[in-house]
Amino acid sequence: MFTIKHCDGVGKLKGLKKVNILITGPPRSGKSTLIEEIIKELIKKGFTVRGISTPEARERGRRIGFKIIDLATGEWKWMAHINISSPYKVSKYGVDLDAIESIGVKAILSAIESADVIIIDEIGKMELFSEKFKKAVKRALDSSKPVIGTIGLKLHHPFADEIKRRKDVTIVFLTREKWEEVYNQIINMIFQ
Repeated sequence: MFTIKHCDGVGKLKGLKKVNILITGPPRSGKSTLIEEIIKELIKKGFTVRGISTPEARERGRRIGFKIIDLATGEWKWMAHINISSPYKVSKYGVDLDAIESIGVKAILSAIESADVIIIDEIGKMELFSEKFKKAVKRALDSSKPVIGTIGLKLHHPFADEIKRRKDVTIVFLTREKWEEVYNQIINMIFQ
């Protein structure tokens, strides 16, 4: 994932629809790459894009954890890591609730106030340990701004189920074979 640079110009909401799009699909289907390409297109058109990404980190070919990154500032912390000791765990990863809240929640709330488009990559098991994160996601979905996010395909959680059922949320299923088709579908949904 990359950090968005030089995106503080005045965005042009004209031409953007209020949509809430959550991309799902199997692991390695290209969800985060798809979000990156959509961000590039939005920036190219002059829109301000902010939010979060949660890329995995590898060391010597082995996944060691996940970062949480504020797309506007580049600030990041370990959201989950094999060496984090925490009462919150997903598989072998200890989850740092403070990282989710001090980076993720702050970035989403800032995006609601100052972005044309809000990015939430991703809504997953780790992030959903945080009540503040869930409230920030709900505020983003309820806002007047378009939201583009990713959500785990097999994520079964009351909050995830609730937002998937919302009438104002469109779930888009991604596979590697349909990547370009899904990209075009989402771009068409965003722009009027």
